[in-house]
Amino acid sequence: MGTFVPSGKDIVRKFFVIDASGKTLGRLATKAADVLSGKLNPQYVPYIDVGDHVIVINAEKVRLTGLKAQSKLYRRYTGFPGGLREESFTRLLNRKPELILEQAIKGMLPKSKMGRQMATKLKVYRGDKHPHQAQMPVALEIQ
Repeated sequence: MGTFVPSGKDIVRKFFVIDASGKTLGRLATKAADVLSGKLNPQYVPYIDVGDHVIVINAEKVRLTGLKAQSKLYRRYTGFPGGLREESFTRLLNRKPELILEQAIKGMLPKSKMGRQMATKLKVYRGDKHPHQAQMPVALEIQ
């Protein structure tokens, strides 16, 4: 008996579509991060990227619970002195809703080269159209 260890050529990657309309941000992000990292795959090993591709549509319809929509702030630093920029959740949702989901999902991936490789398999779109119909994506339901 030997332990099966997948190599790069053994991995068959699938495409999954997640509809974000009416979904809670954190629950959606954890499910997407699990699929990207391959934790739902029976061949999962922590040192090889065995994850699948994730397409998130309707990014502008994601929601937060409680009073977080009014109090949550997104901070970034421009690199210049005094360059700290803050933006509220509601303003960022109107301006660039894809960024909210990308940051939430990428924050749940490993902070390494492999985590950055996993993040390249994430595609987030505003609206219900995406250019990945040729890959025949499968819908992934989230409660």
